Amino acid sequence: MKSLLTILTPGFADWETALLNAGAREYYRLETRFASPGGETVTSAGGLKVLPHLAIEEASVEDFDAILVNGGTIWAQPDAPDVSGLLCEARAKSLVVGGICDGVMALARAGLLNDVRHTANGPESLPSTGYAGAQYYVGTPRAVLDRGIVTAPGTAPVSFMGAVLDALGLRTGDLDFYLDLYAAEHRAA
Repeated sequence: MKSLLTILTPGFADWETALLNAGAREYYRLETRFASPGGETVTSAGGLKVLPHLAIEEASVEDFDAILVNGGTIWAQPDAPDVSGLLCEARAKSLVVGGICDGVMALARAGLLNDVRHTANGPESLPSTGYAGAQYYVGTPRAVLDRGIVTAPGTAPVSFMGAVLDALGLRTGDLDFYLDLYAAEHRAA
């Protein structure tokens, strides 16, 4: 069974990985697990309290098929959790690695965006990370998948879900239907 680990931090943006984790767990029957700094309970931007399964520091890439970094304002702070080692190890093992909204900053800090196409909330959100991949930045409102790395602005939880599931080899007509269902409001006049 495929397994996803989503990293949550205090003030995480509730909406960014909610569809992904719900669809992965309920429809695809994947294992969804959550980690936080120190394994502590975290409260989202919307006030949702989450008691994660484990501490980020305890996470082993051997247990997962994807490591995802949920956005939140903490990633722009100088004392943001350092998840670079975990993300680089995941990438070295060919796991899917994803970041959405400010979670993309963690991927940039780890050097994972230096040679793959990617996006974020905007190109201005990445330089303070030591980021050296500006020539690969794609200005798009949708998620970008390149060689197992998935990035998305915070406004793209639907395409982020699709790109992660696609990267895991789960793209089917059913996934396309599901994505179309959630994107329908953007086509409404």
